[in-house]
Amino acid sequence: MGQPDLSFLLRGMEPPQPPGDATSPAGMPERRSPERASGAVAQLIAELRASQAELETQNKVLRYSQAAAESASERFEALFANVPLSLMVLDAHDMVVQANSMAQRSFQPQENDRPLIALMPFVGAEHAPRVQAAFAAATQQGTAEATEVVFHIDDERRITGDLHIARIESHSDDGTVLTQFLCAVIDQGPLLAERQALQRSAAELQERNAQLHAGERRLEAVINSALDAIICVDQSEHITVFNPTAAMLFQCAASDALGSPLSRFLPDAQQVLAFAQLTTQAALGEMTALTAGGNELAVEVNVSFERHAEGETTTVFARDLTGKKREEARRNALEAQLRESHKMQAVGTMAGGIAHDFNNILHAILGNVELAKADCTPGSALHESLLEIDKAGRRARDLVRQILTFSRNEAPRRAAVALAEVAHDTERLLRVTLPPEIELSLHLQPELPPVLADATQVEQALLNLCTNAVHAIGNRRGRIQVDGVLVQPDQHQRENLGLAAGDYVALRVQDDGPGMDEATLPRIFEPFFTTKPVGQGTGLGLAVVHGVMRTHGGAIDVHSAPGRGSSFTLYFPVATASPQEGAATAAPPAPAPEPAPPASRRQRHVMYVDDDEALVFLVRRLLRRRGYEVSGFTDPHEATDALRAAPGRYDLLVTDYNMPGYSGLDLVRAARAIRPDLPVALASGYVTAEIEQAALAEGARALIHKPNDVAELCATVDRLAHER
Repeated sequence: MGQPDLSFLLRGMEPPQPPGDATSPAGMPERRSPERASGAVAQLIAELRASQAELETQNKVLRYSQAAAESASERFEALFANVPLSLMVLDAHDMVVQANSMAQRSFQPQENDRPLIALMPFVGAEHAPRVQAAFAAATQQGTAEATEVVFHIDDERRITGDLHIARIESHSDDGTVLTQFLCAVIDQGPLLAERQALQRSAAELQERNAQLHAGERRLEAVINSALDAIICVDQSEHITVFNPTAAMLFQCAASDALGSPLSRFLPDAQQVLAFAQLTTQAALGEMTALTAGGNELAVEVNVSFERHAEGETTTVFARDLTGKKREEARRNALEAQLRESHKMQAVGTMAGGIAHDFNNILHAILGNVELAKADCTPGSALHESLLEIDKAGRRARDLVRQILTFSRNEAPRRAAVALAEVAHDTERLLRVTLPPEIELSLHLQPELPPVLADATQVEQALLNLCTNAVHAIGNRRGRIQVDGVLVQPDQHQRENLGLAAGDYVALRVQDDGPGMDEATLPRIFEPFFTTKPVGQGTGLGLAVVHGVMRTHGGAIDVHSAPGRGSSFTLYFPVATASPQEGAATAAPPAPAPEPAPPASRRQRHVMYVDDDEALVFLVRRLLRRRGYEVSGFTDPHEATDALRAAPGRYDLLVTDYNMPGYSGLDLVRAARAIRPDLPVALASGYVTAEIEQAALAEGARALIHKPNDVAELCATVDRLAHER
């Protein structure tokens, strides 16, 4: 710092006058002496006067400097005392020479606190080395600092602050240099709290940003993996998001679709976007969309609208309805098949319910006709009438068997069958009754593999189809063609027909008759439905064919149109075994009837139980003629009591299956309990696989199907009655 400019103190002062000057200095009275000074004395006086004036000037300067110093000291003291920082002056021995009020309030807030006479006792032990190093640096360099020093006020209170140190040197009266330190403690508590808050905020913000990015990635993953096509458009109706499903659905790459107008894929885009002002989301239902190639698609559209600061975003969700429509069509077809199956099952159940009573009637008619024929003269008019009655009864029996074939749900006894042989046998049967105007031809693929089938039922189904074709052609000239080929239906055919994957032999019966309209086709397999005049058809032919194919694990397919004839195709699954192997699994042939027992043999006793009195009377007459003793019962309880009273009297029990309030199985079970070795036969006009299994499980040795021939009934009785 330079010397102060004190020239202003000399303003208005005159320089000293030389000796001999007549004029006196301004403000100075002229002094006169008795003798006028002169010479050297006068010169000395002038110098003394000049020195005096200079001393007076210096005194003024000193007085001003003193005042300025005192003012600066007062200002320093005021600043030192009132600065909002903790200030202390320490000597070289860490003694507090001076401390301002802020330091006193910070380090000694209460009277009983530790007095502020030294700084180091307040410094935490972990920070003391840094503070001491800072003082050493200040001694060498003049200034130093230690950041974030913890000062322990007491056991609970702490101050965390930055310590700034400045070296101060002063001279004592004896000239010794005194070293002191001006220390400022800047409390960093609020700053640290704010810093920590900022750090926490930064950490939270970073975490939120990470969560936001993760959410964006998840949203992107959801959009990209969504099964629905997702399209986002901006306010100008241009595409901003086009997920992979949309690219696949509309057959357009995302890079090509982005930026395109929504109307490129949804022609009705205006209808989609019209709801933006009304709601936040809307379900628009089915709409027509376009692929990149211009092909139409049926899609289900839902729309979501989002409003934000940048504008509005519309999200379109499009779901392909092609598979849904295909599935609906398939479901409708299956439902139709199920309804048809339920309807046929209901009819079959009804048929099975009436078959028992009807068969009992037929059994009584045919049996009594056999007895009457044996009692009359062959060739007589009575015998001829009986033959006609027998013929009509057998036709009725065949009709019932057709009904039962249709109604049975159990699988037939299938074996490996060569369809070519069955087709040729059916051809021979047809040509006998075929009108000459109708041409019948067979075209069978050579070496057709065998199929798993019941030959009798296959022949019946083929015969029914050909007979229907003959009736459809009528009296005009026509043609019936039977084709047989090995096929492997595709997936579409299998789904429509309900077939399993594999090889099938397809038998097609095609005619050039009048055909059928769309109203008739759905009903052709309904039992008792017929388009023939009253009395010329039963309506069971195609129903029986349908039942045969259902039980064979196959299917029947029909194509017909008015004026184009009809075509029926039967699909039979190919057998895995050869015909010879399959024949081994076929049902064993019925045993040959045994001759009537000789008179010398002991008369066998047969118990016959049936709720139909006419059948009991018939069987009693038939078996007595063959040498049997017969006990007939219409009440199964009476039969049980009779057996319990004399169990060794009877050699055979023949019982009906269906009796009011009592099952034939109950009687079989009771008879086996009374006499386990007694042969038992179960008779029924409606034998199913369940009935057969239950009868065999209870110990029945044979099942008799009603109505049957007299010879068949007697042969079964002879076999069982004489078993050992």
